[in-house]
Amino acid sequence: MPLRFHKYQALGNTYLVVEPGAEAAVSEALVRRLCDRHYGIGSDGVLIGGPGTRAGFSLAIFNPDGSEAEKSGNGLRIFAKFLHDHGYAKKDEFTIHTLGGVVRAKLILEGSRCVAVRVDMGRAVIDRKLTKLDVDGQTLTVTSLSVGNPHCVTMVDDLSKVNLLKVGPLIENHHAFPNRTNVQFAQVLSRHDVRALIWERGAGHTLASGSSSCAVATACFDKGLVESPVTIHMEGGDLAIEIDKDLNLVMTGPVEEVCTGTLSPDLRRRLGLEK
Repeated sequence: MPLRFHKYQALGNTYLVVEPGAEAAVSEALVRRLCDRHYGIGSDGVLIGGPGTRAGFSLAIFNPDGSEAEKSGNGLRIFAKFLHDHGYAKKDEFTIHTLGGVVRAKLILEGSRCVAVRVDMGRAVIDRKLTKLDVDGQTLTVTSLSVGNPHCVTMVDDLSKVNLLKVGPLIENHHAFPNRTNVQFAQVLSRHDVRALIWERGAGHTLASGSSSCAVATACFDKGLVESPVTIHMEGGDLAIEIDKDLNLVMTGPVEEVCTGTLSPDLRRRLGLEK
């Protein structure tokens, strides 16, 4: 059976969704090659889903370096729309099990078309012990937290002064984070608006990220700088985040399918899927 894929984007963050039944063919090396923008299809990650045992559906999320992520807000919205678009989900609300926990997704429809998805991202947990980080000769004040996957948020007065390509990987691989971390720099614009730059674990500079938006909203809310709901403005677009006093998070944002297809015999041979 040819490996069939669907490419989706959510605010410029792209994922390849592999149709159920092809899980056995997916390996760390295959993910890296598929995500390569020159020799593969090009993507910020790969999603593999199927029926769930702890929830309605299950989802495995892979970064472009082949590592597996616990949770992805954009990936969850993409997978939810895929389930609707291709007839796997019969209702407009359902649960998805990830390594980072079970989440509830609700489709936002215009007629029969899913244009956006609302996802209950669970509760954020802040590491109160880690508040300072020595990076590149300077000490950063940070908020380290988990929303099912790890994040490190640094508040700044001016995002234009942040050298994300230099500092991002230094924080991601800092010894304070044995399993690495996602990195965000945030600038508060108003009580309901925050700008953010994102360096994603295993992916690098990313135009937008759902879980990173949740992390930024949590860090700003915890410091009393914003009120719910909060719009996180990223390079790829905006996400709406709702947060309560217990740090429970709900994310809403757009998603669309880009293309669908099968791997050619040439690419399949190069990827080792056939002789």
